[in-house]
Amino acid sequence: MKQKNISETDALELATRLEGHFFDRKAKEIDGKKIQKIAVAFANADGGDFIVGIKDDKDEPHAEKRWDGASDMEYYNKIFQNILEIKPNIPYTPTFLFNQSTKTYALLITVEKSEKVHSTADNTVYIRVSAQSIPLKEAQKIQELSFAKGESSFEDVIYKEARAEDIFDSFEMKRFLNDYSPKSDPIDFTVNQNLVDRNTYDPKIAGLLLFNDNPVTLLPRKCGIKITRYDTSEIVPERTHLKEQFTVEGSLYEQIHKSSDIISSIMSNVKIWTPKGLESVSYPPETLWEIIVNAVIHRDYSISDDIHILVFNNRIEVNSPGRLPGYVTLSNILEARYSRNTKIVRTLNRYKNPPNKDMGEGLNTAFQKMIDWRLKEPKIVLDGNYVKVTIAHIPLATPEETIIEFLAHNSLIRNKQARELTGIKSENKMKSIFLKLLKENFIEPVMSKNGTTKVAWKKKDSKDSHN
Repeated sequence: MKQKNISETDALELATRLEGHFFDRKAKEIDGKKIQKIAVAFANADGGDFIVGIKDDKDEPHAEKRWDGASDMEYYNKIFQNILEIKPNIPYTPTFLFNQSTKTYALLITVEKSEKVHSTADNTVYIRVSAQSIPLKEAQKIQELSFAKGESSFEDVIYKEARAEDIFDSFEMKRFLNDYSPKSDPIDFTVNQNLVDRNTYDPKIAGLLLFNDNPVTLLPRKCGIKITRYDTSEIVPERTHLKEQFTVEGSLYEQIHKSSDIISSIMSNVKIWTPKGLESVSYPPETLWEIIVNAVIHRDYSISDDIHILVFNNRIEVNSPGRLPGYVTLSNILEARYSRNTKIVRTLNRYKNPPNKDMGEGLNTAFQKMIDWRLKEPKIVLDGNYVKVTIAHIPLATPEETIIEFLAHNSLIRNKQARELTGIKSENKMKSIFLKLLKENFIEPVMSKNGTTKVAWKKKDSKDSHN
């Protein structure tokens, strides 16, 4: 049985770590049913860690008093007995945490995501959703979980062409472990997290993607990010619209941060028509971040292609290789909880500043922030073997409201400007909206110098318009 000595500082960090999709902690008096419930939920979802011997926040508000270890390891025999009653047996690794200050033990159980559907001794199926272990009572839901468990992932492939040193000696591994608690060494951590072969230490794809400093140079498949800037709002850009292109490589953690920085820099130099006039385009930073993270952690790495991020004047398109995993569909994507790359998702969540901090809520956050900014929600479509997410700078207001607001800040508006503002593609459709506003006495035409052609529209003089 593995044992790890931890300091008082490590114990305090574990006692203050937030419970979530991948982590839970309970006092040592926990009963057998709750042990099975948590273990089954983790195994049926994306795996995770739970510690027995640290009290919940609600039971002990003072963090320094939450450590609740036992004086000997034998105390935790009941944990193993209850886990053995789970049907079928779950894949897990136990580690005793010895607090050198209190001379007591807590038990860390690391549960792997399983390819099977598990239930407790009373035949209840649970799944982990955020910080809760939720029972699945409907036969259809359990069947859907069963189908999803049949999926395998490229991240689990052992890549014998690489060496253990390609992970163990990397800068990224050193950076990660420097902040990780409890303190670990590269071999201990990667073996325990199943990122390398337990016998040969040959790296798995997930281990290389996460901790090699530049996995693009090692792996036989493309696994970076391409960012392309087009100076146009057209649906299909032409070669002349191509302004600049960036290739982002490195560990997955690095790719996420570098891509976010590059896109932010690009967007600071892009100007578009807004209701207040020509301004630098801006999107909710949370939306951009969450959609980049979502593409990196959920893409299919067995497909030899990069993630492609296309930056247009009026929108950003993120194209992620692979179709929606498991039972996820376009209609349930904001509610479904399924991960193609469970090791990647779980390990990134263990960083001191995890990119996927609000596990399971990323896309929901992205959508809500667009609404908060009074912009249309992101659009998700399946485009061949890719999932495409489009973030468009289109006001949530109706086209009529947008035009009226624009004219409150500007003297006139042209058809092209209005189409850029509203996202309407058709010139004739835009013209019909202008005519509707004309009929309702809100606007009037601006004629050409010879008075024969409408070249723009302006706000109706207040004395002639609606009150």
